[in-house]
Amino acid sequence: MFLALDASLEIIGEASNGKEALDGARQLKPDVILMDLLMPVMDGIEATAAIKRELPDTEVIALTSVLEDASVIGAIRAGALGYLLKDTKAEELIQAIKAASEGQVQLSPQAAARLMREVRAPESPEALTDRETEVLRLLAQGRSNKEIAHLLTIGEKTVKTHVSSILAKLNVSSRTQAALYAVRIGLVDKAES
Repeated sequence: MFLALDASLEIIGEASNGKEALDGARQLKPDVILMDLLMPVMDGIEATAAIKRELPDTEVIALTSVLEDASVIGAIRAGALGYLLKDTKAEELIQAIKAASEGQVQLSPQAAARLMREVRAPESPEALTDRETEVLRLLAQGRSNKEIAHLLTIGEKTVKTHVSSILAKLNVSSRTQAALYAVRIGLVDKAES
């Protein structure tokens, strides 16, 4: 209800289970989806994975009351850009939705701590170019593709290409995992991310 009060957000659909969420996403092609993880028919992790496979430009924020390692890790591996708890304040949730629409990672501090324990360096990561390292550093600082493009004076499509290359080289499936990897290897410190 409080999301409808923000004129810059438009709620275009709701779903009561994961299958409805997937069907609705296919039809409506939203910019951002708030996904409950505990749903009947198809759970939120499964729905997130299916949505990200079919609609890679749609960002998903897991919004849940569950803070378990398996849920946090499962949601991020499925492609969720964020993981927030249902007790997140309304203003923070609205800010997170807007940031996610720009491709910025949104994690509750508790979820970030759990993910940090899970993220490990790839067995033998392919070396990143200097430019990819710059992009990864900015990505880990929570910058959107648009901001990265502006800061590095390159095109937004070029940033997307670099991000895809980074994900492939690090063998991770999301910006969130890449950002956490950057923190783990000391490319940025936790205060910056």
